[in-house]
Amino acid sequence: MDHMISDSSDHSDHIQKPLESKNDSKGDMRHHTNNKHFDCSECGKSFRQKSDCTRHMRTHTGEKPFTCSVCKKIFSRKPHMTRHMRTHTGEKPFTCSVCKKSFSTKPHMTRHMRTHTGEKPFTCSVCKKSFSTKLTMILHMRTHTGEKPFTCSICKRSFSTKQTMTTHMTIHTGEKPFSCTVCDKMFRFKKQVSKHKCVTVMEAAGM
Repeated sequence: MDHMISDSSDHSDHIQKPLESKNDSKGDMRHHTNNKHFDCSECGKSFRQKSDCTRHMRTHTGEKPFTCSVCKKIFSRKPHMTRHMRTHTGEKPFTCSVCKKSFSTKPHMTRHMRTHTGEKPFTCSVCKKSFSTKLTMILHMRTHTGEKPFTCSICKRSFSTKQTMTTHMTIHTGEKPFSCTVCDKMFRFKKQVSKHKCVTVMEAAGM
């Protein structure tokens, strides 16, 4: 009798163990299928793909494993190096379907296409004015915020755009980057060149 009970107990254990193992297996599959499981050791951010996690880690390590074969500039991602290489090769693989103008990057072509479609997907949150590029909207927003992130290194005067600061710097450097195509006279501002050419043409005509 004892022997029979013992056999029955052993048989029952034998049945339960495979069932527990099967349930555990399903649990592992859910974890790998539904959850992100590659974690950044620095910030804890999770990724589904190991390659995505590896690329992200470079934002912490500063690693730049891709090197331009021409100028030796280095990049953290291969697509960035590929785009850079086009500055050397002149390749422009993206073409506008309307005017057939070509561009080195897809974002540049996308922005250009808006000159044909009139699309303005970026809207000022203050006055609701719309813009075709994010940059122009950011520049416009500074008319509301008064932000002037560019500072002259000499007199510390601040400006809302890099262009206006660069123009201001010519006061200190004496640089005159704009020249008349007729007499080669140099000017600080482009509008001064246009005004000068009008005077030159009138003088040449004896007016």
